[in-house]
Amino acid sequence: MKRCVLLALAGALGAALSYGQQKTAPPPVEQSDEPARISVDVTRVNMLFTVTDKKGRFVTDLAREDFEVVEGKKAQTIAEFTAESDLPLRLGILIDTSNSVRDRFRFEQDAAAEFLRTVMRAHLDKAILVRFDTRAELVTDLIDDPHQLEAGIRSLRPGGGTALYDAIFYACRDKLALDQPRTKFRRAIVIVSDGDDNQSDYTRDQALEMAQKADVVIYAISTNSSGAATDGDKVLKYLTSETGGRAFFPFQVEDMAQSFENIANELRHQYNLLYRPEPLLTDGQWHTVNLRVKGRKDLVVRARAGYYAPKM
Repeated sequence: MKRCVLLALAGALGAALSYGQQKTAPPPVEQSDEPARISVDVTRVNMLFTVTDKKGRFVTDLAREDFEVVEGKKAQTIAEFTAESDLPLRLGILIDTSNSVRDRFRFEQDAAAEFLRTVMRAHLDKAILVRFDTRAELVTDLIDDPHQLEAGIRSLRPGGGTALYDAIFYACRDKLALDQPRTKFRRAIVIVSDGDDNQSDYTRDQALEMAQKADVVIYAISTNSSGAATDGDKVLKYLTSETGGRAFFPFQVEDMAQSFENIANELRHQYNLLYRPEPLLTDGQWHTVNLRVKGRKDLVVRARAGYYAPKM
């Protein structure tokens, strides 16, 4: 009799443990009193960037010797260089589901789904889907299945406020920065929003700092349909320019698909370089980097403005 009771208890305990292991909830976006930590290689800086002419056409035939990198006021030596980088993508699709986008939400869903089908390569690229209204919420984890991501997009419904900065912070810190080593992946966020944050716990600059620490390039597609420039537009321009990305402002909601296509084209026409800072500083401070094409003022380089050194 005792043996039967013990076996029954063991079976019940095993079932409970099995259920607990299977039941997982998406991690919340929480603000901690401790500073966020992201592992950073202390000996080298990775720069992902694009080069265009004055008309916005991609320039893809440049070589290592065509570029110069200046950190502070000191020229740096480029250690590695790749043209049209084929590095695997780690993408964050951040979709505004607040009440302000309700009238054009179906177009956002269609364009975002088509973008993922176009840009993602099977078994190589991965993406996450984060919705944000009153709070930021993980909809689909970092996966390589565009069909599952599309299903997540189709499940979204608009309503609530706008916690944009929390969404950026969470996507960078808790998802996109995880795959290591840092130099083996291209990290980018695509924001679909009007940029008017009114709910976040984190600030704009905290969100930007986390993106910079995670080596994430931010792209944005504005949903502002007023026809007039807004503070939200300025926010999107700021976040994208500081990380080496671009902000798009479609005149009509039907033009949103073209904005997604432009981002997809840019992701396929990038350069990647790596240098070892000289002098090497581990002071935890922001270090400005200027990347340019030698003797070519007719070309425009879009790259992040610098990096945060680790503190040792």
